[in-house]
Amino acid sequence: MEFRVLQYFLAIAREESISAAAEALHITQPTLSRQIKELEDEFGKQLFVRGNRKITLTEEGMLLRKRAEEISSLVEKTQLEMSAVDNELNADIYIGGGETQGMRFITKAIQRMQAQYPMVRFHLYSGNAEDVGDRLDKGLLDFGVLIEPANMTKYDFIKLPTKDVWGVLMRKDSPLAKNAYITPDDLIGQPIIYSAQRMVNNIISGWMKKDYDKLSLIASYNLIYNASLMVEDGAGYALSLEGLINTTGDSPLCFRPLQPKLEVGLAFVWKKYQVFSKASEYFLKELQKEVNEENETV
Repeated sequence: MEFRVLQYFLAIAREESISAAAEALHITQPTLSRQIKELEDEFGKQLFVRGNRKITLTEEGMLLRKRAEEISSLVEKTQLEMSAVDNELNADIYIGGGETQGMRFITKAIQRMQAQYPMVRFHLYSGNAEDVGDRLDKGLLDFGVLIEPANMTKYDFIKLPTKDVWGVLMRKDSPLAKNAYITPDDLIGQPIIYSAQRMVNNIISGWMKKDYDKLSLIASYNLIYNASLMVEDGAGYALSLEGLINTTGDSPLCFRPLQPKLEVGLAFVWKKYQVFSKASEYFLKELQKEVNEENETV
């Protein structure tokens, strides 16, 4: 399987047409059709369904598109790193993380580095711990921000000097909004929107103890914004971290912390034995300075 043929495959998936893809790639339609037929023969799988008006991906084709996009991103990232000028910091840094106020440490370090090396470009990827870990393992990210508890055995890390607080996002006119905090008993019988992350569910289960099975779990979310729309429309209460959704001013939403208090730590991670670009190495030093300065003020 050649990388060039994967690019051909992605072009067809994007254009949904052999002829349009051939035009975009500046090759003939018969040549492109032959290359894709050979790719299907190599895998022993049909990758496309040829319709009258457009071409669609089969289930195997959708899997290959995901992997081909990852491969393409990794090749592009490697090319940029290899072509960087030796005597100046001119590179791309890829950072992934979940939704957390702890990302402010990252943005401050980015600002410091940008002031000295404006040619460095940063790419932020939002995802849950599983997504970020998967992309770190495949080399698509240089660094990740993980909300604890997380499996740290594969990574080196810096502990960020901050804690995230768990609570409940709700409408200001909801019955529980009159409470200063939310107890396990308050949640029983209420429609709950929860994080799809397994580690997060373990945290909440430990907090609820024997009452976790009594929760009415009506929906799960990956990132909190869409869940907040459900809350705003009155669909339920969302278990969430504090500070991710605006609850000030005219917002119809409010946040109430859990009681007993439930806090989680944050870690800035990278793969063990990773070989850094000069830019990534420098950024790590800038972040460490940010963390040290914060620790000194505490």
